Amino acid sequence: MNLYRKEEASVDEYYTIRESSEEHLEYIDGLIFMSPSPSTKHQRIVGRLYTKMALFFEGRSCEVLPGPYDIELKNDSTIETNVVIPDISVICDKSGFTEKRYVGVPSLIVEILSPSNQSHDLITKLNLYMDYGVNEYWIINPMLDMITIYSLNDEVAYIQHDANRNKGHVTSALFPRLKIDLEGLFVKNN
Repeated sequence: MNLYRKEEASVDEYYTIRESSEEHLEYIDGLIFMSPSPSTKHQRIVGRLYTKMALFFEGRSCEVLPGPYDIELKNDSTIETNVVIPDISVICDKSGFTEKRYVGVPSLIVEILSPSNQSHDLITKLNLYMDYGVNEYWIINPMLDMITIYSLNDEVAYIQHDANRNKGHVTSALFPRLKIDLEGLFVKNN
């Protein structure tokens, strides 16, 4: 993840820039970050996982949204505005939907690592999502064909709930009937 510009910006400046740019820009702690273009493998994983999750949540009260879609993180205990663009979001509190974005805290967020954004997703976003109270955070590493799931514990800190590589499946702590088969997710295409 690269800085879009080095100096800090207000949230109003961010939204002005965001409205006039075709780039996928995130706003975290006063800085504007530019997301890298996704790889083919990244997009295939997003498509497969979104399809599996959409089928699972069909007819249920939660909604699955693929990126790019702006999430303005907001809860009762935070003052700062942060805007992220997760690869996939599961939103169960639908009161935060606006015409352009979701304002609130998704129940589950999925990020797929790229070689250039690993530390951003593994450190910055993990801490950000934990601070805002995202109940579950999935990090997918396509270089290792691995998913790691973090879930909030009673002390509102993330614990590693499930991790699996190459084969088998992972299971959501928040939605225990949601199981993802890794072989089907990481299928090699020519």
